[in-house]
Amino acid sequence: MLDVVDIGDRSIDTYRGVAPDEQLDELVRVARRLRGARILHLNATSYGGGVSEILRACVPLLKDLGLRAEWKIIRGDDAFFQITKRLHNGLQGAPGELSESEKALYLGNAQLNAPHLAEDYDFVIVHDPQPAAIPGLIHRSGSRWVWRCHIDTSHPNPAIWDFLMPYLRVYDAAVFTLEGFIPPRFPVRRIAILPPAIDPLSPKNLALPEELARHILEWIGVRLDRPLVTQVSRFDKWKDPLGVVAAYRIVRQRIPNLQLALVSSMALDDPEAWDIYETVRAETAGDRLVHVFTNLVGVGNVEVNAFQSLSNVVIQKSLREGFGLVVSEALWKGTPVVAGRVGGIPMQMPPGTGGLLVDSIEECADALLHLLRHPQVAHALGQSGRERVRQQFLMPRLLLDELRLLDALSTNQPQAPAGNGSEQPLMQGASAVQE
Repeated sequence: MLDVVDIGDRSIDTYRGVAPDEQLDELVRVARRLRGARILHLNATSYGGGVSEILRACVPLLKDLGLRAEWKIIRGDDAFFQITKRLHNGLQGAPGELSESEKALYLGNAQLNAPHLAEDYDFVIVHDPQPAAIPGLIHRSGSRWVWRCHIDTSHPNPAIWDFLMPYLRVYDAAVFTLEGFIPPRFPVRRIAILPPAIDPLSPKNLALPEELARHILEWIGVRLDRPLVTQVSRFDKWKDPLGVVAAYRIVRQRIPNLQLALVSSMALDDPEAWDIYETVRAETAGDRLVHVFTNLVGVGNVEVNAFQSLSNVVIQKSLREGFGLVVSEALWKGTPVVAGRVGGIPMQMPPGTGGLLVDSIEECADALLHLLRHPQVAHALGQSGRERVRQQFLMPRLLLDELRLLDALSTNQPQAPAGNGSEQPLMQGASAVQE
């Protein structure tokens, strides 16, 4: 059977004074129209990534707003998750194909999970490719199904896309982070463009007293009498951890006592991460100024909070990126960011806000050196980034946009056309896409 994820109780009222009041007022108003609706969020893991962090915040808030919300995860073995990782990479453009036996295993997992999905929901929101084939295998009754794609599928591997695309035709709507992420020949007519958001009241993002944050990092061996730069991300080739190490080493030639922390969370549905983790450990072995931490050695949300709060600069040198929640996390703490100019990152860091965007290892090194040598500039960028996040990328805004979509689905409201020649109508999270 599907595993139910236990969640705590949350109150939307606790966001008063944190998120903009107008967003909270509108959220309560829209939720009132959907009161009592049964909502299921379905994904592949309860920890180790941005999707699980979003769901852990949004599901209890949906319940507080009067909706009957649940979060469940599918089951699968290591072979299944090896295949879905290749599917994930292929949707982001990586080369390769799935064999017929691998396709059969992927579909077989959907067939095993599908009978355990009780058909008693008004809305089912399926996240990413792992569970994507399930709705085509069950009697859907009156439920509305939404596929939420969190990755950049703008230029998918054709072989991978041709395999997955037919299983998406049954969805009533789809959600992407950016309009540019919609893949070619996308078969779902109703599309919403809804950027993700962070939870400012989670343990990862609550304001930590500086003394406590310093104690946390010193406890695990980080010297705070030396400058520190940090990348918080999964061990994933698209996050380019080896590129981060290379940029750091260039800067070390000018700032010899600079420390680098690579902080990651290992997830159940990402077996490839172990190989990259071992490669990073081998590449940095013997360098006492490079710290490599994971959740498996006790470095979790509170430690990540301390790293993002106390680092001189946070790095997110992604080569491909859906959104990059860690960028908003760092900016929410007023810490400037040096990040790859890809995916949803520029949306979070428009010119003059939050930090510096880069396109290469050398540009990353130059940006790091500039911010480390000009702390006043770094501080100003960090503060502007925090306000950007407050207005655009906090959880109440995401909930508001999602409930507007569900409300439109429940009443078959039309949506405005995209205006770009596309046949798919787009619903945009207006508060998230304004500049």
